[in-house]
Amino acid sequence: MRQPLYALGEQPPVGTVPETMHAWVVRASRFGAPETAFAEEIVPVPDIAADEVLVYVMAAGINYNNVWAARGSPVDVIKARTKAGEREDFHIGGSDAAGIVYRVGRAVRNVSVGDEVVLHCGVWDSAAVSGDEDVTMSESFRIWGYETNYGSFAQFTRVKESQCLPKPRHLSWDAAAAYMLSGATAYRMLFGWAPHTARHGDPVLVWGGAGGLGSMAIQLAAARGARPIAVISDMNKAKHCTELGAIGCIDRTRFAHWGALPHWTDSEAMEQWTRGARAFGRAFWDALGERRNPRIVIEHPGESTIPTSTYVCDTGGMVVICAGTTGYHATIDLRHHWMRQKRFQGSHFATREEAEALNRLVADRKVDPCLARTFAWSELATAHQRMHDGALPPGNMAVLVGAQHAGDRHHG
Repeated sequence: MRQPLYALGEQPPVGTVPETMHAWVVRASRFGAPETAFAEEIVPVPDIAADEVLVYVMAAGINYNNVWAARGSPVDVIKARTKAGEREDFHIGGSDAAGIVYRVGRAVRNVSVGDEVVLHCGVWDSAAVSGDEDVTMSESFRIWGYETNYGSFAQFTRVKESQCLPKPRHLSWDAAAAYMLSGATAYRMLFGWAPHTARHGDPVLVWGGAGGLGSMAIQLAAARGARPIAVISDMNKAKHCTELGAIGCIDRTRFAHWGALPHWTDSEAMEQWTRGARAFGRAFWDALGERRNPRIVIEHPGESTIPTSTYVCDTGGMVVICAGTTGYHATIDLRHHWMRQKRFQGSHFATREEAEALNRLVADRKVDPCLARTFAWSELATAHQRMHDGALPPGNMAVLVGAQHAGDRHHG
């Protein structure tokens, strides 16, 4: 007879799956600030399909996507899923994790019970994707733990076999849970958009250089021999960025021209904005040590920074964006865009191959997970609130689930 529930940190024998599990749950009635939107509940352990795997979660990563999920804005993720036919009227988030395989579907061939795995968040219907198609372009592509239910904020999570990658042996559970979403996203942004791939000597501008995505982008660019410049909000974060490989840093608080472009007919306002953008461009030159513009701009703030990013980007260069943490209403001066033949490229997570490439770099110790802080299970809602408030240290964050202590390396 199956045990109904295990206490947090009381690891079931490998392969033993209880009826229910502890989880942090978001419901529509609680949408709002993360500290109140998340609540601890006991819910049934989900069943798995033939191509799926049930993983006992040792630790989970904290990402901004579940700040949005908690708020229910700009997308009500619960309504979107139930409209598509899913049954549950709740959301279990979490799009990064490391754990142990406890059950596999009958069609699973490359993952076994007992395997220690890191999970990437790309989910797609393999039947809807042709052999050479980029899976991220498929209409079926979803982000696990945001656009799907049963993410990593629970004792067990349901994933596709294709999401499972081998856990780097030298990493603790919390470090292994922290890097995949931000790292694979940064990998695709830097190397997935030929011919605009980061090359030796290329100047690269990285917004939010001390954050999770920025920390990974700096390391990846530097590993390829590019020259990353980090934008930060506090010069106390500069040491973190330069230790990862940044050539220099720019303090964005020195500038006041952020936000949407003025209308082009308002010549006085446009002149004032242009002065600010030019000053930022000069700051980039100063940080780089030479008068060159960024060939690649790693964007994610969106609304507040896109005008500057497209302005300072080099002739024939690329602004590549994966998010809009300051908003989605972006404005650019099209004259500079077309006359300088710049590229504005959207980028959404990664393919399995790109996630594997990132994982190999971590396993080979060429990229560090940049685990800045590990939260206890009881602090999960607080962690998301602090992320919402911009009150977290540089790097990536994790929360302990099955692992009892930060730094635990093994199970059993």
